[in-house]
Amino acid sequence: MGFSLVVVSRQARSLAALALLAAPLAGCLGYDGVINRGAIIEERKVAQVKVGMPAPQVLALLGTPSTTSTIGGDAWYYVSQRIQRQLAFLPPEVADQHILAVYFDKTKKVQRIADYGLKDGKVVDFLSRTTPTAGAEFNFIRNMLAKLTSF
Repeated sequence: MGFSLVVVSRQARSLAALALLAAPLAGCLGYDGVINRGAIIEERKVAQVKVGMPAPQVLALLGTPSTTSTIGGDAWYYVSQRIQRQLAFLPPEVADQHILAVYFDKTKKVQRIADYGLKDGKVVDFLSRTTPTAGAEFNFIRNMLAKLTSF
């Protein structure tokens, strides 16, 4: 009888140790690593938007835009971004980014439609509202020193 208690106790300890080792990884179960931000626009709805269509019909088809512009004309922008992570604790990477722009004329009818992707611009961090700069600090300092020594 004493031998069976020792065996059961070892099995219980082994199961407890396995549970403790697996517990930190439990948060990763079911993690698909894809985060969608912003407007999710269906291709078939975008195809229904035609030049000359009034703004209320565009609103009914696509919904409320992410942002609008009145500088140099009137435009509605639908912004979407897909971010992927390999694991929950790794930094995210922008996998895809689109801005659907609907431009209107003065009579509030569709003048043209444009779809800007990740290749058309820089990645924008929507949380900090920052974009990467064109040059690093080192390049800036090196250029400044080169200009000073060129006199």
